[in-house]
Parts: sequence; C-alpha cells; structure tokens
Amino acid sequence: MSAPLFLVEALPTGDTLTLDGPEGHHAATVQRLRVGEELLLADGRGGTAAAVVTAVGRGTLDLAVTSRGYVDASVPRLVVVQGIAKGDRGELAVQAMTEVGVDEIVPWAASRSVVQWRGDRGVRAREKWAATAREAAKQARRAWLPIVAGTPDESTPTVALRIAGAAAAFVLHEEAEERLASAELPETGEIVLLVGPEGGIAPAELSAFREAGARTVRLGPSVLRTSTAGVAALSVLAARLGRW
Repeated sequence: MSAPLFLVEALPTGDTLTLDGPEGHHAATVQRLRVGEELLLADGRGGTAAAVVTAVGRGTLDLAVTSRGYVDASVPRLVVVQGIAKGDRGELAVQAMTEVGVDEIVPWAASRSVVQWRGDRGVRAREKWAATAREAAKQARRAWLPIVAGTPDESTPTVALRIAGAAAAFVLHEEAEERLASAELPETGEIVLLVGPEGGIAPAELSAFREAGARTVRLGPSVLRTSTAGVAALSVLAARLGRW
C-alpha cells in the first residue's frame, strides 16, 4: 500500500518537520502512524516531499525528510462546470471528479438547479465542496489540489465567458449526436466540460454556451445523473489524453 499523503501550506526547507494541526492529528491519532513509517507531504501546487516518522506526540509527528519532488501540472487543464445539485450529489460529484483528475471545479448556478446558493448558505456550501476536494485529493495521493472556483458560485454569463476563453468546451447533453470519445481535443490550454443539474440545461443556457463556442456531446446511450456524468466524462478524457 502506498504511503499516505498529507497536505501542508508549505513544504519544509530543512531536513526535519513537526506535522501538527489537523493534519498532524489525523496522522498521529486517526491513522496512528508510528516511528519508522513513511508518508508523503504535498503543498497542493505540485511540490512533494517523502518523510519518515521519527517521533510521535499527542496529535503531532516529528518527521525526517528523505526526498523531494515536483509534479508538473497536467496539460491541457480539465475544468468541470458543475450545475449545483440537491442533497449530497454535488459533493459526491466533487469527490469522484477529484479522484480521477479534475483540475478545477466551477459551481454553476443553473436556472434549473433545485438548490440555490445564497448568502451564508452559499459560502458554507462552497467551502464544503472545497473540503471534499481536499480530502479526495489526499486519498488519491494527488500533488495538485483542484481549485474550487466561485464566490460562492458562477452565473451563466460568467460561465459563457469562461467557455469563450477555453481551448475547447463541451456540454454533456443526451440529445447530442457527437460523442466525447471521438471529439477533437486540443493539446494545450483548457478543456471545459459542462454538467447540468438534475433538471437539465435550459434552452437559453444551451444557446448561450453554443454562442460562446461550446459543442454538445454525449457519452453513450445512457442518461447519467448529475453526480456521475462529470466523472464519466473525465474518465474518457483522461484515457484519451494519456493521463491514464
């Protein structure tokens, strides 16, 4: 089994480090790492460090750094505009998409979203998505932490502007004729995937996205839930781009 990964604000510049705070508590108290065990540190921006535990305290670990590394950011970037969903479906989508390699998630306030993020509720909801992405990145041993955009969400006009600046943009739509598995992909820049909420994408939104340069595509004969469509599409792209 690979060594567990813990996210830190900054990697140690020296040969030793005391891992404390929430990550130290999780490592020492929850995972119960012991002297001699190995772990990975990552700053969420590509930097990594391998370390071995030299001492265990109450919610802390003393570490000796054994090696350092850097993982280049993936090109092209994979961005998913995720229609806000009700219940825990949005968090399930964020978790799975992070595990398969999404680079950025954009919470989208679609007109047919049952749940609308407003005021403090919206801020808390976005923070929950960010926390979910962080934990999923650790589980997947990712050196890069996905960005969760929005303040707390993005409007349709803002999403259209994002599409206009992308190298390619695809709207997942069950009535599309083109398949994502055969669509032409750019070698650089940003690929934007749009996933609608439970009620789907409204005609006005679809028109706005098409005018901005997006193409409608489908994955296959099945109509997927909003919580699974994004991860399925990312899986197709990951295989086609050589990430997998």
